[in-house]
Parts: sequence; structure tokens; C-alpha cells
Amino acid sequence: MEFLRPATWDEALAAKAGHPGALPVSGGTDVMVELNFDARRPPALLDLNRVGELADWSRDGAVLRLGAAVPYSRIITELSGPLPGLALAARTVGSPQIRNRGTVGGNLGAASPAGDAHPPLLAAGRDVLVEAASVRGTRLIPVDDFYTGVKRNALAPDELIRAVRVPAADGPQQFAKIGTRNAMVIAVCAFALALHPRTGTVGTGIGSAAPTPRRAADAEEYLGAVLAGRGLWESGEPPGEEVLRRFGELVTAAADPIDDVRGTAGYRRHALAVMARRTFTWAWDDYRRQIGSAA
Repeated sequence: MEFLRPATWDEALAAKAGHPGALPVSGGTDVMVELNFDARRPPALLDLNRVGELADWSRDGAVLRLGAAVPYSRIITELSGPLPGLALAARTVGSPQIRNRGTVGGNLGAASPAGDAHPPLLAAGRDVLVEAASVRGTRLIPVDDFYTGVKRNALAPDELIRAVRVPAADGPQQFAKIGTRNAMVIAVCAFALALHPRTGTVGTGIGSAAPTPRRAADAEEYLGAVLAGRGLWESGEPPGEEVLRRFGELVTAAADPIDDVRGTAGYRRHALAVMARRTFTWAWDDYRRQIGSAA
């Protein structure tokens, strides 16, 4: 197995172009497990740890640009304000050591249905974009189109993830995850919710309950229509138990879970309905406090 260690981004792109089968590694929290258990043997490893720009983040107006190697620990400490849903999810990732090494870019590259970063990225809105770069240039892939199958993504063989662009939150966001404990566990299922009062919409993200991470589009449309149609964005009044029940049902309908060693499909469906109701209730309570303080 070859070991490639570029010092600059241009060198990294050239190395990937010359070795399309090379597996990128930065934090290594997924890659090294696969190598240690002999689950994967790529022809080459492409170590990106010397490419410093990948560990930077910046803000341009209402958009945060996270370099592919920004670790979860920095998302928690530096970005919990503008990206609260992602920060909540980051707190559930592994141990402190894993959070210091693991990255959103790595989570995207692995494209596991159980990746903790995927639901909040989906819930953050349809303007979330993955920067994919190669020697041919850079393209922006909407996060909805990035996941193409179980552990498969939309990257071309010569492309690397450079960054992900995420709009700053304009309302409360929440994340919930079912597992045998709060962290250091692969999710049985996960759910993220984001309120977008600026556009009068609701965002969702489902994890570990379908072949790919996905949003619950019908549930988003239903709840957004209720909040707008009843003037609840203005009043802050709760929509009622019947609305929450229907929202949970639509979230469950969007999933396509399986039975495996971590849980049954039936349990996952039940858990998603519960998490959908709870995360909306938590987020709506936060929203009511915000508009109450503003008034």
C-alpha cells in the first residue's frame, strides 16, 4: 500500500488525480477501524493532515464554510451559536479523543447512513453545499444529492472534499439520537430538526433508518403549512398534539429502516416518531422564548 503525504492542497489534488483509488485520511476515525479489521485495503492512503487550510473555517455573511478537516471538538466550542444542530450532534460523537480527530468532511466522505453529522446538515436547509475539488476544478454538490447509496457518495474518483457550506441558523435547531448510551455508540437511529422562521419552513434529517441519510420532505411541508396557515410563527402558540402526532407519522413514513444487531425496523420507526415530536417541542419552546424576549 502506498502512502501519499502532500503538503499543499494543489499537491493533494495532483496526488488524487494520479491515484484515483487512494483513500483520503485526516482524522482516521473511520478509516483506521476498517484497516485494523481488514475490512478495506485501498491501493494507497492519501494523508491530508499537512494541508492546513482544510482545518480552517470562515464566515461570509450568513454562510459558514467549514474546511473538511475541522474537528468536531472545534464545532462544539466555536460554532455552537451559528450551527447549533451540528454542534449538538458533534457532542454525541465518540469520546473526547475521537471528537478531537473526527471531522464532518470525513463523515461526508464515509457516507455512512449512521453518520451523526448528516441529519443536522440536511435539516439546515437545501442551501447546504459540499465543495468537491479536483485538478479539473471545483463544483458544489447540494447535500441532498451527495448521498447516493450505502456508504456511497457523489464524488468522482479524482475528487476530494474541500469544505462544506452551511447557512447560519436563523432559528432553533435540535438533534436526538437513540443508542445504548449518549456517545461512543453507533446510532440505532437519529433525527435532526431546524426551524427556519425567516422562510417560514421546517428542516428535518433522518439518520440510520434508511440506506442513505434523508430528509422527511412530506413532514416538512405539512408542519410548515400548519405553522404558516395558523399564524403560529407570529403568535408562538403550540400547534397541538394532533399536529405533532401527524408530523411524527410523516417522519416515520419517510424512513426505510432494516432489522440489524442494533435494533429492529419497527423500533426505529417508533423511535423516529417520538424523536420528531420531542425535537419539535424543544425547538418550538426555544422559539417561543426568543419571540417573547424580542417583544
